[in-house]
Amino acid sequence: MLILHSFGREFRPWSEYARSIKVELERQSPWPLDVQEHALLSARFNNAGPETPFVEYLGSLYHGQPPDIVLSIGAPAARFVQRYRAKLFPEAPAVLTVVEQRLVNRLDLTDNDVVVSVRNDFVAAFENILKVLPDIKTVAVVIGASPLEKFWIEEVKQELKPLEGRLDLVWYSDLPFEEILKRASALPPHSALFWGLMSVDAAGIVHEGDIALHRLHAVANAPIFSYQEPFFGDASVGGPMHSVAETSSKTVSAAIRILGGEKPARIKYEPIGFGSPKYDWRELQRWGIGESSLPPGSEILFREPTLWDRYRWQMLLIAAVILIQAGFISGLLHERHRRQLAEIESRQRLAELAHANRYSAVGELTTSIAHELNQPLGSILTNAETAELMLKATAPDINEIRQILADIRRDDQRASEVIRRLRSVLKKRPFEIRDTELNDTVREAIGLVTAVADGRRITLAYAPAAAELNVKGDPVQLQQVVLNLIINALDAVSDADMKKREVSVSTARAGGHAEIRIADTGSGIAVGDLAKIFNPFFTTKPQGMGMGLAIVKTIVEAHHGTIAAENQPSGGALFTIRLPIIH
Repeated sequence: MLILHSFGREFRPWSEYARSIKVELERQSPWPLDVQEHALLSARFNNAGPETPFVEYLGSLYHGQPPDIVLSIGAPAARFVQRYRAKLFPEAPAVLTVVEQRLVNRLDLTDNDVVVSVRNDFVAAFENILKVLPDIKTVAVVIGASPLEKFWIEEVKQELKPLEGRLDLVWYSDLPFEEILKRASALPPHSALFWGLMSVDAAGIVHEGDIALHRLHAVANAPIFSYQEPFFGDASVGGPMHSVAETSSKTVSAAIRILGGEKPARIKYEPIGFGSPKYDWRELQRWGIGESSLPPGSEILFREPTLWDRYRWQMLLIAAVILIQAGFISGLLHERHRRQLAEIESRQRLAELAHANRYSAVGELTTSIAHELNQPLGSILTNAETAELMLKATAPDINEIRQILADIRRDDQRASEVIRRLRSVLKKRPFEIRDTELNDTVREAIGLVTAVADGRRITLAYAPAAAELNVKGDPVQLQQVVLNLIINALDAVSDADMKKREVSVSTARAGGHAEIRIADTGSGIAVGDLAKIFNPFFTTKPQGMGMGLAIVKTIVEAHHGTIAAENQPSGGALFTIRLPIIH
């Protein structure tokens, strides 16, 4: 098979037709095909050189072994085949494809030819622009200056006469391409561009169609329309256009039938018109074109996936979980009457367990709170008694009394700060995001459990970062995270009965994140438990409910952070929290 190109093997739009045809031939042909390709090229120049050398080259190449079929792509190649077939391959059938019906040389057609032509309906293309852009006033037509392109300029002008008065048409065919780019970047409001073809501009410079279109698309301040499907998907808005697939399908069908022995004269096709309109969703968004203005039956491609498209399986899974939970609840309600006594007893036991759990947590913090309050309150009492004794003297020292009052005020503020911290932890409040300094937040949480560590003879060390660590978060909830992990670490060290009894807390900056590291010298976490330690209701404590670490993970993730647990090489567990830093 000999494939003859009009403008070069990689010149759009014809290159896309050729590529599609070759793919379909390879897929459908029951025989192995030897496909040879040649490009005419001269159709791309204003002053084409003589064709004789190219004819002689083909004649010598296929002398004695003519092709079984000749397939031309584009009108110039079809004209070349008709002009020289008698000399080059007089017996070879020909399929003349991707030829606009007005360019078919019907006088020179023979019974050995099959024509797969297309029909350009420019009125339909421009009516589409008027439909999609109701306020449109100006359309600039971008087309080159080769003989073929000049032919189409006249055809388009003639065909669009019915639209005179509705559109102001501007023709760029007499301009160098660089000037076209300048004008396309400064079009007035309510304008559009219509891309025809650009093989050679008015300055005689040859262009690759797709490269020229991409350059135009990069600078244009108005949407670009085209009737050629190969230009759709990376530059043009869309509309009615020729279908590469339909043209290729008919071309391949004709070739296979001819190679199978069917007479070309029996294979007839009507000219192929525009297919159903289709549009590039990205271009519609770029130019603010509403989908309601598109013609009925339009197809919208390249639409970015919605949340449902992206997370469909996750949302279905969540819905399934909710339905399963609803089923369980429904079943429990259905069995309510038969199991009322058992459920009452179960709720009572659950309430007692929750009550005991709250008492246990409050009991641990009460020691620390009492210790921090007793010191300033004791100092206040001592200073007050001292001041009373001094006032009974004949000549009390007023300066010393002032110092005592200052000490009382300082201790009172210290006690108030302890109460404030306790209230901030226990107060029921909604989730509140604000700028938070992490070092201070961790320091306040440690202050609430220092006495607990002292009572258990455990060293509680804190190494804050040298610089401030500012994060977005709820300081109360972040304190809760640190408190839960420190209490767990204290329990781990106490239960392990290790010689080295220490819990260390540190903060640091790691790239764009702030880290909180809480380590202990306990016995560590069982290897099999590491993967499920943050799961709800999983616990290794006999009295535990298994919700502490699950709550910690939920809070951390709500702050767009991560938490990880691991065992240290020297023994004990290490929990690492990473939170994004405010830049």
